[in-house]
Amino acid sequence: MFRRLLAPALLLLAAIPAVISSSALGSNPGNGPDKLSTINHIVVIYEENHSFDNLYGGWEGVNGIGGPGYASHSTQVSQANTPLPCLIQFDVNLTTPPLSAVCNGTDKNGAAFTSHFPNAPFRIDDSIPASATTCGTPKQSGTFAIPNGVPNGSGLPGGCTRDIVHRFYQEQFQFDGGKQDRYVLGSDAGGLTMGYYDTRLLPIYAYLHQGGHPHYAIEDDFFQGAYGGSFLNHQILIAATAPPYNGVVPAGLRTVLDSNGFPNASYPYYKTSGVTDGAVTAACPPPQGVSVACGDFAVNTIQPTYWPYSSPGAAKLPPLTNPTIGDELSAAGISWAWYSGGWSNADGDKGAPGWTNGDGPGCSDPNDNPGNSSFPKCPDYLFQYHHQPFDYFANYAPGTPGRAHLQDEQAFIDLANSSTNGKCNLDAVSFVKPLGEENEHPGYASEPNGSDHLVDLLQEIEGSACAKDTMVVVTYDEFGGQWDHVAPPGFGNENGPHDQWGPGTRIPTLVVSPRLRGNFVIDGAEHDTTSILATIEHRFGLGPLGPKTRDGIVNDLSTVFDAKQFSGSDDG
Repeated sequence: MFRRLLAPALLLLAAIPAVISSSALGSNPGNGPDKLSTINHIVVIYEENHSFDNLYGGWEGVNGIGGPGYASHSTQVSQANTPLPCLIQFDVNLTTPPLSAVCNGTDKNGAAFTSHFPNAPFRIDDSIPASATTCGTPKQSGTFAIPNGVPNGSGLPGGCTRDIVHRFYQEQFQFDGGKQDRYVLGSDAGGLTMGYYDTRLLPIYAYLHQGGHPHYAIEDDFFQGAYGGSFLNHQILIAATAPPYNGVVPAGLRTVLDSNGFPNASYPYYKTSGVTDGAVTAACPPPQGVSVACGDFAVNTIQPTYWPYSSPGAAKLPPLTNPTIGDELSAAGISWAWYSGGWSNADGDKGAPGWTNGDGPGCSDPNDNPGNSSFPKCPDYLFQYHHQPFDYFANYAPGTPGRAHLQDEQAFIDLANSSTNGKCNLDAVSFVKPLGEENEHPGYASEPNGSDHLVDLLQEIEGSACAKDTMVVVTYDEFGGQWDHVAPPGFGNENGPHDQWGPGTRIPTLVVSPRLRGNFVIDGAEHDTTSILATIEHRFGLGPLGPKTRDGIVNDLSTVFDAKQFSGSDDG
């Protein structure tokens, strides 16, 4: 079924850059699996929604703020391809007032506005520091009651911002062929796309610069696996391809593009009509002159058929049967699990690790979402259903043996804590997905609070017997709508492995591992999310997930063992 459904997309392959062969890369894409042989546990911590420049751009030695091409790619353009005079803002803490006006502009309809922000990247912390009380409650955020943020002084601490659109076709439009100059034009959040954090104020930065910190590598050229948002990139993480829609696509789910490949008419700078911003790819062929993926594939958020899902009436993706890394690991007898914050509550696993809803008869956790609960199924307001990629697959449906691999984040923490007397009790492969309150996602989570949780997870591992032979990969599912100055493969002069699904914007990634050649190294080898799959496959002797999937040709993460100590490092 899966192979047959791929056929419509093949009609477009002549118009879409093909996956580049390994011979074109000029290197062995495996990068020596023997270098991974001393690693017995791989842990992937999958955070949310930040570009590299937005979060790690101020880390010493990296190609970040002020790096090559930074200035030349930072000026954002209008629909007429002229520089914007200033950046429109909608976050209530970035508008004028409360901030002073320094420039003027007009939106797509010619309406005038004032702004505090000229057409350039800006530091978010200057206006919304970590101490700002700009975060909503889980109920407010989970019910989308605060789309433009909480005024400082009236919310919870944490320095939260509003959310930014991050969808499949929009991101490709934003690249503008590698110029990286249409992030503002193609966004619902306007100028917030150009904001970045002071890297050196982040808890993760402080942790990795304190005395006795674990050896780590910054991945300087790591891209999100697919264009767009969390749903698709979670699928890429476990299956290396976009999921097919196994059935007749309802009309309301089908994307309709304009002649620029754009699907939305509601954004402040971009004017269009006759479009539909759907969950499924556009019909083949796409508009003339537009080279984008088409056919029957889910690329934007859609719910799983199996519980947990956001509501009974939500549009759902028919169950998937294409191969996943979980299938490969299970067939080889290799232990693994997907550990998700809030899973026991949402799935109704009463009494399991992470369960916080008592004995009933109702759900008792204060963050339980009563609009989607029926004891013992008690999802948190900020439990993200589309962040559970295995739940979309028939092999992991409720009642199947595969379901046992879907567990709560607390089970992972318990295993790390139980690793004593030189024995690590972690699975060979662990995927860890924090709950919404702790995953760093703009709009409903606090960046510094989420970074604190990340540090806690790393300390659980580093304080256990697992530290000696565990590789931890910390990465982000996607860019969250935020600008980065480096064009991804397939755009501009970046010609590494790519296909019709991606990769997309560069994202923050670090590797914590023993046997690095220094306490801080910068790995400049090109990677994307499928490199995580390649690393797992090479370490445990598994094949790629398909004949044309990128995990078969990308660099794996053994390149970190070739990187040397950063010469400017002054940390402990």
